[in-house]
Amino acid sequence: MKILTFFACFETLASSLTCRQLAIIAEAMLTMTGRITMLSLSRWTGRGGSYRSINRFFATRMCWTQLLVKFFETHLLNRTAEYILAGDETVISKAGRETYGLDRFFSGLCGQPINGLSFFVLSLINVAERKSYPLAVKQIIRSEAEKAALREKKASRARKSKSKNGRLRGRPKGSRNKVRTKLELSPELLRLNALVAGLLKLIRVFVRIKYLALDGHFGHNQAVLMARENNLHLISKLRKDAALFEKDESEYRGRGARKKYGPKLDYARLPLKYRKTTERDKEFLTTYYQGIFLSKSFASPLNVLIIEKINLRTDKRGQAILFSSETELEWGQLLRYYSLRFQIEFNFRDAKQHFGLEDFMQRSEVGIENAANLSFLMINLSAKLLKQSAERTVGINDLKSQFRGIKYALETIKLIEPKAELILIEKVKQAISRIGCIHRQNFSNSSA
Repeated sequence: MKILTFFACFETLASSLTCRQLAIIAEAMLTMTGRITMLSLSRWTGRGGSYRSINRFFATRMCWTQLLVKFFETHLLNRTAEYILAGDETVISKAGRETYGLDRFFSGLCGQPINGLSFFVLSLINVAERKSYPLAVKQIIRSEAEKAALREKKASRARKSKSKNGRLRGRPKGSRNKVRTKLELSPELLRLNALVAGLLKLIRVFVRIKYLALDGHFGHNQAVLMARENNLHLISKLRKDAALFEKDESEYRGRGARKKYGPKLDYARLPLKYRKTTERDKEFLTTYYQGIFLSKSFASPLNVLIIEKINLRTDKRGQAILFSSETELEWGQLLRYYSLRFQIEFNFRDAKQHFGLEDFMQRSEVGIENAANLSFLMINLSAKLLKQSAERTVGINDLKSQFRGIKYALETIKLIEPKAELILIEKVKQAISRIGCIHRQNFSNSSA
């Protein structure tokens, strides 16, 4: 009943039957152990949670982005806090041939392409709390034309690498200059643009969003143009060998076009005028450089932050190059915003480990959409429950142990209810609900 009250905000977006089924399934997911499938869910639900009812629920099409946004606005929004938008892709392994959208995707955990499903997730991140709340989930479906273009691109890259030694210097014959300010989105960016635009239309009613943080895969000019099309500034990462140039400061001689590009940035000898600070942690020395640089691949100047780390013992060094399309952003904020992007990885971990993102056995388009979005809705629901019980519950493991213990206690109370007193019932619930918790609270303190 407590969970059902949280879903009362869905009354204009879903039927009352769907809300009740959602509450029953959510409670079972917080209670159960093992893999989360429709059959295992039906074994942990009570009245109204039969296998056929759960099957009908997963076959019902729902407006999940609106549901996730409404839940966040009602229960998790802090109107005085600062938020940024972050996005990333997660891949889950699946076998068989009949699953909708099954393809080969690169898995960061496995370090290689695997057979499975891929989802792109957009999340709002509270900057002060460093907490991510997923609000939009979209399954990645590649068309045959896109697959053919990817194969051709890979083959072209292989041909270039083979003929690199004997290749003549200069531009290939017949090549033309490209207009870098023209928005020409790839199929991948078209999917992302539609997802970002649809989400912003819903959330800009109650929160102001200025930055979009994406990983280095989107560190290119078209991603910047896509972000600016949605009135956002992109925060991403460049390749470690990106060609950056200082702005030309020489005096104009009065002939020809004014020179635009100055000296090329040498990463081995970074100018001291761009150095911001240096930190030392044991044998590691970290130096931060920031400046406004130009790139021949980007239409506008970039606010670039170069992080150089040196191992003083082995003299090995590495660099990471972050950038933003907003030139006024301070280097500390740029570093902070990009590091916040990793919070979405914790959502992926919890969805797979606790809420069945890796376990569901749906094969249809609607079933897969419902299963994936339900996993991320449970992330937001658990965040709300953890906020309410912050003194007793620290993490999702503790939260699930508490719900499972209460389930066992209620089953026990059914046997002794005619003879049990109210105080005894409460003691039984509190004692059993602490079994299996990682952070166990003293019973005397909780009862006081």
